Parts: sequence; C-alpha cells; structure tokens
Amino acid sequence: MFNDIGALELLTLGVLAVLVFGPDKLPKLIQDVTRTIRKIREFSDSAKEDIRSELGPQFKDFEFEDLNPKTFVRKQLMDGNDDLGLKEIRESFDLRKEMADVTDVVNGRTPAASDTANSAANGSAGGSTTSLTKTGDTAPDLLKKTPPQTQPERPPFDADAT
Repeated sequence: MFNDIGALELLTLGVLAVLVFGPDKLPKLIQDVTRTIRKIREFSDSAKEDIRSELGPQFKDFEFEDLNPKTFVRKQLMDGNDDLGLKEIRESFDLRKEMADVTDVVNGRTPAASDTANSAANGSAGGSTTSLTKTGDTAPDLLKKTPPQTQPERPPFDADAT
C-alpha cells in the first residue's frame, strides 16, 4: 500500500504530524491509529473465516483474491502460465523488419531486397518471421489522387417506419 513512499516523503509526513498534532499528543495518536488498524484486520480475518466455515468443505480452496476479476480470469484461463501462446507471437514478429518493409514500400523499393539486407544486418540465419506486407502486389502510388467513390442512392426517409 505504501510501497511508493520515499524517505523524504516519510520525513515530511512526520514533520507535518509533529506540527499539526504536537509532540505531546503524537505518541497517543499513533497508538490509537495502530490499535484501530489492528482491530479492522482482526474483524476482516474473522469475517473471512466465518464465510469459509459457512461455505462448507467443498470450498476449502476458495480464496477471496479470486473475487478480483483479473485474478479470476488469469487463474481460470491461463492455468498459471501467463503467455497463452503470446510468447510465440512476440518471438515471430520483428517490428524493425516490418517497419523497414513499410518504409521500402512507401519509398517504392521492393521489400524482398530489404529483407535480405535486414536479415544480414541483424545476423539472423534464416529465422522464421511473419511478414505483414502483401507479396506480389505493386506498390500503390501514394501521390496520385484516388477518384471519389460514388455512394449508392439512399432510400427515401419514412417517418412512420422509425
């Protein structure tokens, strides 16, 4: 909960507490706060135990953390491993190569020539990669204006039908 509080911030909070509550009342206030936190934890633990005892023996392995939707989905779908096949996809997809292919297509060069240059530059010896570019198609002329598409005629508006 307080993992991101640094030493300087903790010192600032201590100085503010001394200034606001005074050095006489501060020890009593700290005792009261810790006692309240301890009682809340005890209440929470006893409520959890009551729920577990009421659910019966078939729910012995029930954990309250599983009520969090992220934890529940991770536990049910992923069975402990976090990859779901994403590791293979991450390894087969080379963003630099794909960006170089897109740049080559935009500049009018053929991506096949840059593939051999990139594989030689990266030192890959025939690794399996997936390309997102179309092969066999000519590069579109990006500077040429495309003709406007004609839209089909709209049917007449019928107020009674809506």
